[in-house]
Amino acid sequence: MDQHLDYVVDCDSHVMEPPDLWEKYIEPRFRDRAIRIATDADGFETLLIDNQPLLKGVLAGLGGANLPRQSLFVPGKVRYAEGCPPASYLPEERVRLLDEWGVDAGVLFPTVGILWDVPEDDLASAYARAYNDWIHDFASRARGRVIPIAHLAMQDATAALGELRRCLKLGFKGIFLAPEPINGRRFSHPHFDPIWRECEEAQIPVCLHVIVRFNRGPGLLGNFYQPGDFRAVYGFALGGFAQVVPAVMTMVADGLFDRFARLKVVCVEAGCGWAPYIMDRMDQKYELLGWSFPTRLKPSEYFRRNIWVVAEPQERTIGSVMDLLGEDRVLWGSDFPHIDSNLEAPHLIRASVDALGLDRRRKLLGANARSVFSL
Repeated sequence: MDQHLDYVVDCDSHVMEPPDLWEKYIEPRFRDRAIRIATDADGFETLLIDNQPLLKGVLAGLGGANLPRQSLFVPGKVRYAEGCPPASYLPEERVRLLDEWGVDAGVLFPTVGILWDVPEDDLASAYARAYNDWIHDFASRARGRVIPIAHLAMQDATAALGELRRCLKLGFKGIFLAPEPINGRRFSHPHFDPIWRECEEAQIPVCLHVIVRFNRGPGLLGNFYQPGDFRAVYGFALGGFAQVVPAVMTMVADGLFDRFARLKVVCVEAGCGWAPYIMDRMDQKYELLGWSFPTRLKPSEYFRRNIWVVAEPQERTIGSVMDLLGEDRVLWGSDFPHIDSNLEAPHLIRASVDALGLDRRRKLLGANARSVFSL
C-alpha cells in the first residue's frame, strides 16, 4: 500500500502573530511604523497599523476558538493573548496539537495579516517580508509539520515578484492572495502576469483566502455591511463566499487560465458547496453570452482543471462536489484558531466523509493536498 494514502492535511489553519512580530522582524527604517498592539488611556488594547488605531478592545476575537464566543465581543473583557492558544504561536505546541488531532500537516495562513491594509507600497511590502521571515522561522522549528504560505503585498507587483522568488528559495508552498481588486486591477490584468507565471513554473498554488476589512464590506457584502455591527451570523456566513467566489469567477471569465493553463488556485474559507452551482451558472451564461468575451474552454472546464475548494468540516455536499467538480479538487480545513472555528474539526470532517468510500476519503483528507501543494 502507498504509504502516502493516509496522509492528512488541514488546508486552512492560522497562526496568531506575536504582538511584537513586526517590531522584531521589520527592517529598521520601518520600525517606528511597525504593526503592534498598544494600550490606550482607557486601558483598551488597540491594534496599530502604521500608528493608526484599528479594532479597539476586542482583539481576542481575532482568535478565540478556545474561549466563550460571547466574551470576545465585550470591549476590554478578554485580551489578545488570551485568545491565542499556545498552538497558534508556538511551533512545538502546533506539532503537539497536530499529533492530538491525528493530522500530519497544516497549511498556515496569517491572522493579523488578513486584515492590515495600507496604501503605501514600500510599507506594505515591508510588513509582508517581516511576516514571511517570522513564519519561515516558525516552520523551520515545526519539523516539517506545517506548510508556510507567503504573504505578498501585490500592490507593488515588481516587489511582490522579488519576494515570491525569495520565498520559493526558502521553501514556501503557496501564496496568500486577498480576494479583492488591487489598485483597481482585477487579477487577470497583465500587470500581474509575471507573478502568475512564477507560480505556474514553481507549481505552487495561489490561495484566495477570506480577508477582514473594518472600514468597508469586502466583496459583495456591499451596502449590507455595517462597520461595528457584531451580529456575526450574516457576516461570517456570507463573508467567505462573497469575497472568494467573485474573485475566482473573474479569473475564469477574464481568460486568465487561457494564458496560464497550469496555474493552480485554491479557494479557502468559502466552503465547497458553491462550486457546482457557479459552474452551472457560468456555463449557462457562457452558452448565451460567451461571444462577448470568448475563452478557449467553457467555465466549468477551468474549474475542473485549475481550481480547488476547501470544504468546511460539517458540509453535507462534499460528495456531490466531488462528483461534479472532481474528486481530486476538494480539500478540507479547520480554520483553527479563529472565533468561528471548531476545535473538533478533524473529527467532524472524518465523520462528514465517512460514507464516501475509502479512496475518496483519502483524497479529501490529504492526498489532494499533497498534489496541489507539491508536498
